[in-house]
Amino acid sequence: MLVLLPPSEGKASSGRGAPLKPESLALPGLTAAREAVLTELVELCAGDEDKAREVLGLSEGLRGAVAKNAELRTAGARPAGEIYTGVLYDSLGLASLDTAAKRRAARSLLVFSGLWGAVRVTDRIPSYRCSMGVKLPGLGALGAHWRSPMASVLPEVAGGGLVLDLRSAAYAAAWKPKGEVAGRTASVRVLHAPTRKVVSHFNKATKGRIVRSLLTAGAEPKGPAELVEALRDLGYVVEAQAPAKSGQSWSLDVLVDEVH
Repeated sequence: MLVLLPPSEGKASSGRGAPLKPESLALPGLTAAREAVLTELVELCAGDEDKAREVLGLSEGLRGAVAKNAELRTAGARPAGEIYTGVLYDSLGLASLDTAAKRRAARSLLVFSGLWGAVRVTDRIPSYRCSMGVKLPGLGALGAHWRSPMASVLPEVAGGGLVLDLRSAAYAAAWKPKGEVAGRTASVRVLHAPTRKVVSHFNKATKGRIVRSLLTAGAEPKGPAELVEALRDLGYVVEAQAPAKSGQSWSLDVLVDEVH
């Protein structure tokens, strides 16, 4: 099982660990594309601060993020699972998983990123600010920048098993499963059952709890149909729609009564 996650806007501080080693990151086929983004982002943020804030879409209150980006090559690095914070990651609670569940998380979780493309939760990275929606002056829109390298790397990473896609739309744009992989992919929405609407906070929280439940239970569904059964066994209310034709993904709606 491969679980695709969005990053978090908010991130923990880098700490005092050893600096980033780009060559040590998982998915080495993304190394050249990562280096291109990293180089331009560092140069941008080391120059005109106001221009950098405008490009990155940062408010005045986030001015410090520009200086942090300028030091990405020398800043301390920590496991990505510690860097990413926020509602989804709080609910996932990687640090409190038991040893077996942590091993499953290291093997199955993949976090998408405007800067790194995608990383494992065990990959050591510095704290940064660069969303997938950013359009760098030299490289252009990051979603488009990542499509070609992702298309080369991700099918092999997906292997022959289930792909559980929990990404937001901006990050889903970087890689869309195609062909046979799409048939093994399930995209999940979380809906407030009484209104049938997506509400951002509990959408993220529920996705975090779903991943935690699967990791803790040791569930390893082989495909979308088995995933639906596994989630129902874990107490989730799930409505599933199988693809109408080949090359399309499954759509799963998880219904939640309470907003929390």
